[in-house]
Amino acid sequence: MVTRKRLRSILTALGLYVIAALLIGYFGVNAFSGNHGLKAKQDIDRQVATLSIELADLRRQRGQWERRIALLRSDQLDPDMLDERARALLDYTHPNDLTLMVDQPKSTPDRSP
Repeated sequence: MVTRKRLRSILTALGLYVIAALLIGYFGVNAFSGNHGLKAKQDIDRQVATLSIELADLRRQRGQWERRIALLRSDQLDPDMLDERARALLDYTHPNDLTLMVDQPKSTPDRSP
């Protein structure tokens, strides 16, 4: 009888340690690779860096477009910008303009097997 009580107390203590170790391991693995873990945080930081670069590029492009649009406003119309846009949209040239003809590069036939 005494040995069974002692064996039961040893197994109970060992079981509690194993359960505690499994719980700590479970939470440790999830802290690293879970949805809100360290690995997910690194992925989000990478995304933030990529999107920040893209945002800076888009802001630069928007600034360029805003400057060009400001030149076309009726209260401060730039004649050069108006002339450029009219020629581009209507495909017109002035008689005194010099027109350069550029040869298109000849494409080689595709010789895929």
